[in-house]
Amino acid sequence: MTIEKIVEQALQDGYLTPAMEAEVARICDTASELSIEEYMALDRLMGSLLTGEVVAVPRKQFINVMEELVLTEAISRVAEIEATSNRALDVGDIAAYALNRLPPLYATTEEGANYQRQRAREELQELITQQVREAIVRNLAQPQLDPSRQAIGKSKDVLKQVSSLLEAYAPSFEQKPEF
Repeated sequence: MTIEKIVEQALQDGYLTPAMEAEVARICDTASELSIEEYMALDRLMGSLLTGEVVAVPRKQFINVMEELVLTEAISRVAEIEATSNRALDVGDIAAYALNRLPPLYATTEEGANYQRQRAREELQELITQQVREAIVRNLAQPQLDPSRQAIGKSKDVLKQVSSLLEAYAPSFEQKPEF
C-alpha cells in the first residue's frame, strides 16, 4: 500500500490505525527519497491529525493480565532452574505454551486490571502454576536448538528483565504500592 492510499483511507475512516502508522514508517524508512506526492500526503495527514479530523488509535488500549501473571511465574521458575543448573530456558516459549492453555483476562482500566489480577490469584493461580510447570518440562525435554538463540539472562538480571517485560506488555498498568 502506498502512503497516498494510507492517508486517503485514514481521512475516509477518520482513524489512523497502528498498522497504517507502521506501514507509513516502513515506507519512509526504506525509501531513499519520497516523491512530492508522498510529502503532500504526509503533510495532509499531519494537518488532519492536528485538527482532529483523523484520530491516531493508540497501539494498545487493553492488556491481557494473564500475560503478566504467566510471565512473572515463568521468569521466577526459570530463574530457579537456571540458578541450579547449566540449562538455559526460553521464557518466551514457556510463556507462549502456558498462555495457549489458559483463559485470557483482558482489562482496559487500572481498576479492571486489578480486578482481573485478584480474580486470577483466587481462582486461577494453581492452573497458572501447573501450565508453567508443564511448559518448563516440555522445554527441558526438547533438544538444545540453535545455539545462537539466547535465553533471558541469569537470575541476577531477572528483576530488571521482569520489569522491562511487564512494562512492554502493560506500560500504563503499574500497580501502586498499598499503604
